[in-house]
Amino acid sequence: MNALSAFTFWAQKNRWIWAAIGVLLLWFDLSVVTNRFSLSSLSGIILSASFLTVVGIGQMFVVTTGRGNIDLSVASVITLSAFVALLTIKGQDANLAIGVATAVLLGLAVGLLNSLLVVGLGIPAIIATLATGYVLATATLLSNKAIPGFAVSPALKDLATGRISGVPIMAIIAIVGVAIASFVLRYTVFGQLLSAVGQNRTAARLAAINNGRVIAAAFIISSILASLDGLLLGAYIGGAFLEMGQPYLLQSIAAVVLGGTLIFGGSATALGTLFASILLILIVTTMQIIGLPPGAQDIVQGIVVIFVLALAGRQALARRAAVDPTDAAAAKTGPGAAAPLSK
Repeated sequence: MNALSAFTFWAQKNRWIWAAIGVLLLWFDLSVVTNRFSLSSLSGIILSASFLTVVGIGQMFVVTTGRGNIDLSVASVITLSAFVALLTIKGQDANLAIGVATAVLLGLAVGLLNSLLVVGLGIPAIIATLATGYVLATATLLSNKAIPGFAVSPALKDLATGRISGVPIMAIIAIVGVAIASFVLRYTVFGQLLSAVGQNRTAARLAAINNGRVIAAAFIISSILASLDGLLLGAYIGGAFLEMGQPYLLQSIAAVVLGGTLIFGGSATALGTLFASILLILIVTTMQIIGLPPGAQDIVQGIVVIFVLALAGRQALARRAAVDPTDAAAAKTGPGAAAPLSK
């Protein structure tokens, strides 16, 4: 086996490497073209990518459950959580514990609602979570009317914007989150069950795995992380505004798939989600340097997301066809045609 073949074989098991290579190449190109990129500017990019990484990890758990499951409510959860944090914390450190607890409860409630719709009622995840997002958007409008001001807790502000030896605290939080997610996926029973359900639900059910509980846990994790991300994002920008979580909707999906998680489930990489988040922020930064207007930037991001999802979908379908032709045929019909999830 030559070096190229050995690397290809290794890369198949460590799909995060492609996102990491993309980060290095794009960073090098920007450094050469602009002559102004430095470690400090990279630190700023990593800080922005940290918020995307946190919500991306939660999205990764949902995608890993298979059958094209995606959580489209994360954007609304982020926005509503930021507003709720302002209402509960009121800019005082003494209320910080209450604010964090409220954010967790919000994420838990949304996760349970999504689980009820997807697992209990058998509604496709894309439709169920989209509907949940609309409900949360209404709650956000009501919260917006009740906001007395935009005071942010100093301690929470320090957590979202502070640095330790030049390293953003949010970056440390994101890295710790990636490490925990990687440990859960690789070394815990839940991680093994998650992969089994994502790879083949019929086989998992025959092995006495409660598919419904595993899928529900993934949606709950996604919502809680999105809610905590909204809490920190609100502190970072110094307030909250409508649609503030919208950019994280498609970007979280792209970060998961671009990072190496299979779009049809069964295999995930938290490290890849981190590198892909950085890569996506670099792409946005590149467009800003070029001077593309916001509308054009959205178009480019949409094209990137479509391309990544289409490519990942074809690769995942080909891999699944090699393992289980029947299951691959079912997946090819799309998530909307999937049978109701087993409980």
